[in-house]
Amino acid sequence: MGTTRQSEAIEIATPRSRVLEVLLDFESYPSWSAPILKATILEQDAEGRGTRVAFQLDMKIRTVNYTLGYEYELPERFSWKLVGGDLSNVEGAYSIEAIDEENTRATCEQAVDPGFWVPGPIRRLAESTALRSSLEELRRAAED
Repeated sequence: MGTTRQSEAIEIATPRSRVLEVLLDFESYPSWSAPILKATILEQDAEGRGTRVAFQLDMKIRTVNYTLGYEYELPERFSWKLVGGDLSNVEGAYSIEAIDEENTRATCEQAVDPGFWVPGPIRRLAESTALRSSLEELRRAAED
C-alpha cells in the first residue's frame, strides 16, 4: 500500500501543560480516542514517561497491535517510531506550542504504512480524516 504522510495542526483552548498531560497519559487514550481499544505502557524513563507503549487499534477492516518507542524533547516536542507489531511502519511527532498562557497549538506529523492491503475507499477515507479526527478528539479531551 505504501506510506501515507500527513501533518495537521489544531488550536486548543487550554495551557500547553494540560495538552501534554493528556498526550502523555497513554493508558487513558481509549477513553477519548475512538479507534484505540487498548494502550499499555511497557517501559518508562526515569521521569515516568512511556518510552515503549503497546496499542491495539480498531482499523475497521481489522484490529491491529503495535508498539511504539517514544523520545522526548519536552515541553516543545515528542516523537515516536514503530518498534514492533502488525504494521510495516509508523513514525511521527507532536509539536506543542504555547500560543499564550491559556491556548496551545498542537501539530501532529505522521507517516504510516500498514503493510497490508486496505481497500481504496477505506484507505482514502482514513487518509483524509483520521489525523484531523484524532486532533479533534485530543482537543475535546484537553478542554474537558
